[in-house]
Amino acid sequence: MPHRRAAIKHRSTNYKIEDSYQGQDFLDSSKWTYYSDSDPTHGLVNYLSAADAKSKGLAYVQDDGTTILAVDNYTTLSSGQPRNSVRVATTKSYNSGLFIASFWAMPHGCSLWPAYWSVGPNWPNNGEIDIIEGVNLNTVNQMTLHTSADCAIQSSLSNLVSINSTLGNLDCASSDSDNTGCAIMNTNPHSYGHGFNMLAGGVYAHEWTSNAIKIWFFSRNSIPSDITNKNPDPSSWGTPSAMFNNDACDIASHFSEHSLTLDITLCGDWAGGAFGSGGCSGSCQDTVADPSNFDTARWEIDYIDVYQSS
Repeated sequence: MPHRRAAIKHRSTNYKIEDSYQGQDFLDSSKWTYYSDSDPTHGLVNYLSAADAKSKGLAYVQDDGTTILAVDNYTTLSSGQPRNSVRVATTKSYNSGLFIASFWAMPHGCSLWPAYWSVGPNWPNNGEIDIIEGVNLNTVNQMTLHTSADCAIQSSLSNLVSINSTLGNLDCASSDSDNTGCAIMNTNPHSYGHGFNMLAGGVYAHEWTSNAIKIWFFSRNSIPSDITNKNPDPSSWGTPSAMFNNDACDIASHFSEHSLTLDITLCGDWAGGAFGSGGCSGSCQDTVADPSNFDTARWEIDYIDVYQSS
């Protein structure tokens, strides 16, 4: 008879909650800052201060506790004029952890380029992790790392991620002239945009350690009970949608001091450049001018929880 302890499965890491962002937390300037400078990705947006975002109805909390971060969907503009939007980031920075974000809905539509990501203060030297990102009428989510030199992912990673995932560019090093980064696409049609929203959204969880950065996606009807019960165990979640390990990238030296960030930009380097090939008609500038194109241009946030190993 085997020793009883041999049959016991132990967690690889025990996580305890450190920060929980929900409801009014996203409107609290001591917890989230509202970026109001020009868009570094050259979008046709005017990012608003916290006061302006609230007064113009682009940042608020619904009666059910859902936080809304949105694009102006009521002002008619001239073609080429920037439209009001929001970009927010945590005042607190992180160097590792387990981050669990639940969204009821995300922005989608022609000209839109939404993202949920984290970034350090000295881009790209402190790294960037894109957890949710896409443009226009995309139906798949792109998960990307941006770093300084000497960081890549290996093609063998395709054996370590979900069957719904495909590898893109392998070189993570980014610069102002080439900001591609290394990417993994989740081809699950419910991972992004309209398909995501049709199932009342879901959860994106990412684990950041010195050994790897892993990202999981769970549709609303398949969220593990340990996440719902605030006792997450990533070792029980199965194969991640994306994994970036340290075989060809020293994670510890390329990623540090990250703030969690949510934004919605319009057109710009990616959505503008891909507009014609993304199933959208007319021009990106004309699309931005018409407010009726932005009724689905909003994040509907349930919560974002941050856990640290104990």
